[in-house]
Amino acid sequence: MPRQPRTGVDEKILDAAAALFARHGFEQTSLKALADAVGLSKAGLLHHFPSKEALFEAAREQSRVLSRHVADMVAPMPAGPARERRALELLTDIALDRPGLVALLFRAISAPGEETRQAQDELLLNEMFVIEPEKELERAVRIVGALSAMAVLTLLANQEGDKTTWRPLILATCYDALGHREA
Repeated sequence: MPRQPRTGVDEKILDAAAALFARHGFEQTSLKALADAVGLSKAGLLHHFPSKEALFEAAREQSRVLSRHVADMVAPMPAGPARERRALELLTDIALDRPGLVALLFRAISAPGEETRQAQDELLLNEMFVIEPEKELERAVRIVGALSAMAVLTLLANQEGDKTTWRPLILATCYDALGHREA
């Protein structure tokens, strides 16, 4: 059972690890690469998490907790543009603060079928946007486009260190990708 992060250090480790797992997948991500990404030795990393598997499970669980929170926040809203806008706002705010965890959530889209546990992540995203991808191809493509744009743009905003300026631009881009125009 993955443990919850105790400290800010654990949260930073989880986010950095999630980013690597999202980019390379579990099998192709080495313990050394994970340790290097957070500025620790392998032994130091293993002090926080007993194995690569435990770190992966903790990152995946934290990603699910965040995405479940978003799904719960938009659940009372009727399907449609307002709900999609709110989901984008919530996901963007999380992605600006925890880009690796959101990238890991979105891996369900970018590498479908890679891992059976990712099906839960895909279902959460479908629930947020009230979609059955098999029946609504155009809308599914738009959602993937919006979430992909969000992932890339929030990473750039973090690199630039200017989240405040980037946030409304990210939201407008993602909302446009869904086929909605802002007034």
